[in-house]
Amino acid sequence: MSSTPTAAKSNAAIDLPGASHAQGEVRLPGSKSISNRTLLLAALADGDTVLRGLLRADDVTFMIDALKALGVSIDGPDGAGNCTVHGTGGSFPVREAALFLGNAGTAFRPLTAALALNHGEYVLRGVSRMHERPIGDLVDALCVLGANIRYLGKPGFPPLAVGTMAAPSSVAHAVPIRGDVSSQFLSSLLMALPLLTARSQASVTVNVVGELISKPYVAITTSLMRRFGVIVEQDDARYVVPAAAHYASPGTVVVEGDASGASYFLAAGVIGGGPVRVMGVDRRSIQGDVAFADVLARMGGDIRGGDGWLEAHAGAALEGATIDCIAIPDAAMTLAVVALFARGPTLLTNIGSWRVKETDRIAAMTIELRKLGA
Repeated sequence: MSSTPTAAKSNAAIDLPGASHAQGEVRLPGSKSISNRTLLLAALADGDTVLRGLLRADDVTFMIDALKALGVSIDGPDGAGNCTVHGTGGSFPVREAALFLGNAGTAFRPLTAALALNHGEYVLRGVSRMHERPIGDLVDALCVLGANIRYLGKPGFPPLAVGTMAAPSSVAHAVPIRGDVSSQFLSSLLMALPLLTARSQASVTVNVVGELISKPYVAITTSLMRRFGVIVEQDDARYVVPAAAHYASPGTVVVEGDASGASYFLAAGVIGGGPVRVMGVDRRSIQGDVAFADVLARMGGDIRGGDGWLEAHAGAALEGATIDCIAIPDAAMTLAVVALFARGPTLLTNIGSWRVKETDRIAAMTIELRKLGA
């Protein structure tokens, strides 16, 4: 969700009266993960790409502003989130820039990788919280490939200075990267690698070290890369970006509704009786958080769906459960609230990645849920 500086400084309170029933229909805003991935891929592609339904949020604004600062021509977006990105063919026109990316991890990490495998001199900064979010595993992997990156503060964390790549006699054909801190590291590396393989005419294999968390987010990445003409081969913890891969515009990309955002309304339908229908996402979504609907059904909710929609009704009394959230880390926060209405305890596992988000989500959720009596 986006916020504005005036809202952040305001001391005004919002009074929410109690409600006994939830019913209605909501059209979802675009997915943040898909919005920023498609913006970057469109910028790196040959040809022009029309994007429809981009999310209006800070992360997306920071990505658009950064791409424009790098010389990418973008028409829009308009009020409906539609824009046209004029692709650069894999090389940013501006070779020297200082970018401020706020607290946008979905912009900071992918841009770090793309710039590191390009040619130029760049500085990437963010707000103080962004400088507390780790990036060392991504930097280490990029340096194996010959990237020239310096830490401007604490090692392993932003801000960063990204220089022109070294010119090794041969590019590394395999690179390891940890998968147990943030899936954004792997996604960022994969999206940038075609910039390297197009020049080297050699494939690059990425070997994931340790358990890969948030696998569905990597699946979003590889699915969108395929839309832009690059097919990543996957075998368990091994990803191969082929030789001579390059991005080409698919013409038009419609951004799916945000499946993480859908979780709030689906939960309201189950808790508040429903029916509550969300438009813009269904069970065929490339977003892993759509599995939240199945978890609600497992706890007792009545979930229905069709082409482009999901709908939640109250079903049986909700029952607590042990839920592995490794594939739905964002929607898992909504599950923590749903658990307040279930009989018996609910245990959410594999949510360690919450600690390195825009805030420490485990601490924040604990504080706020206890205020409600949990």
